[in-house]
Amino acid sequence: MFDLFKNRKEPPKKADENTVFVSTRGAGAVTAAEAVLRGLAPDGGLYADPHIAERPFDVEGCLALSPMGQAEIILSHLLPGFPDMDSLVTKAYVGRFSSPELTPLVPVGDDYVLELFHGPTAAFKDVALCMLPQLMTAARDLTGTEEKTVILTATSGDTGKAALEGFHDVPGTGIIVFFPYQGVSKVQEMQMLTQEGQNVAVCAVRGNFDDCQSGVKAVFSSFPDGKAAPGVRLSSANSINIGRLAPQVVYYFLAYRSLLQRGKIRYGEAVDYVVPTGNFGDILAGWYAKQLGLPVGRLICASNANRVLTDFLETGVYDRRREFYKTSSPSMDILVSSNLERLLYYANGCDAESVKNNMLRLQSSGYYKISAGELRRIQEDFAACCCDEKETAVSIRRCFEETGYLPDTHTAVALHAARQYREKEESDRPLVVLSTASPFKFPAAVLAALGEGSEGDAFEQMEKLACISGLPVPPALANLREREIRHTDVIEKTDIAAYVREKVKNKS
Repeated sequence: MFDLFKNRKEPPKKADENTVFVSTRGAGAVTAAEAVLRGLAPDGGLYADPHIAERPFDVEGCLALSPMGQAEIILSHLLPGFPDMDSLVTKAYVGRFSSPELTPLVPVGDDYVLELFHGPTAAFKDVALCMLPQLMTAARDLTGTEEKTVILTATSGDTGKAALEGFHDVPGTGIIVFFPYQGVSKVQEMQMLTQEGQNVAVCAVRGNFDDCQSGVKAVFSSFPDGKAAPGVRLSSANSINIGRLAPQVVYYFLAYRSLLQRGKIRYGEAVDYVVPTGNFGDILAGWYAKQLGLPVGRLICASNANRVLTDFLETGVYDRRREFYKTSSPSMDILVSSNLERLLYYANGCDAESVKNNMLRLQSSGYYKISAGELRRIQEDFAACCCDEKETAVSIRRCFEETGYLPDTHTAVALHAARQYREKEESDRPLVVLSTASPFKFPAAVLAALGEGSEGDAFEQMEKLACISGLPVPPALANLREREIRHTDVIEKTDIAAYVREKVKNKS
């Protein structure tokens, strides 16, 4: 683990013990509650805690707790100042996940799969987006905010539905979700288009996820004080919001705890994690867990054909000037990975000016290059592998035929990366693959990989997949057929700001 504090630039001083977050681009310090409410810093940066590894954390004590107890203590540490975190955790998770472990760990072949899809939308985003509305509501109370909060979210598939599920009909809150037109699976699309709630809007954008994300960031930039209208403040449910990222740290601890309980490791032994990655939030959460003291070995970043992160982690050059591929793992179809900005901030000694310059260079020229020292420090903790479409299909079929376990397309990318990593590295450490979604969210692609026909609509495909696998269709997906389509807006990527202004004006 690299030294966060060697040659570190001194961040803005704290106003009080709860003022722990600063912008990766230099804006002044704020409390955790303020960071959660704002989502994005006024200078376009992401909120980060420059002292994350300095504040002592009782890892061993945390691992002895129940999943709910672990969530409470981890979130209280990462987001100080929130009272009654135990109550917030209970409201977020009790009765909403099909597994009492929240994210059960399943042995698959010689490795383990951490199933993150047992929440209400069958995707890993539920772990964070069941929690974020609770945090935002508490943050409004803590800060005395009477303004309405409008959540702007760009999604490559799973974040949208999970955010809609978490925020629909939450008092004092509205939510607008943008997704790439014909750029998500049919099941993901139906989940969003049928969303109920008086405070929600869902809109398809003619473009890819990067267009959606760039458009949303541009809206934030046009309102640097965060106020989109009188009495209306903007925020985000993407992992650029620290309140979205922090809950994802929990399941790294849950996986380690499970291995301890099974006698597969002794406390202090390191575990490697393979993470299918698009926007870099899920894997960054593992790095945060390591900063708290969890014995994390290597974090293997698994990319699909859009291998911008693989190239960056191998060369130190981030270059989005490349062909964009629509793949069977659409949640990873991303060329601008926002959360990488937080890692850059830590890797260069919390030098916000350097981060700002790199982000400006990325915006203006389409690429940036970090120093050899920064790359070396990052490579101490991260490795990278990628998987094309043919390899994804092979990975699904091989896993099912050899182990009986049926992965979704994103998990298949990670399983392929795990195999690659094992072949390159001599390591006997346990390896945990993060499974980010149910295979029933991508039935056509999974059926095709198994050599089966994918005739019929998505619901018939899910039923066929259930017959082949012996697994039940998750209830949240099975009932989509009967639900009414409520959202039909489709806009050009240049119209995102106008769409937001119109919705905010109508709802303010």
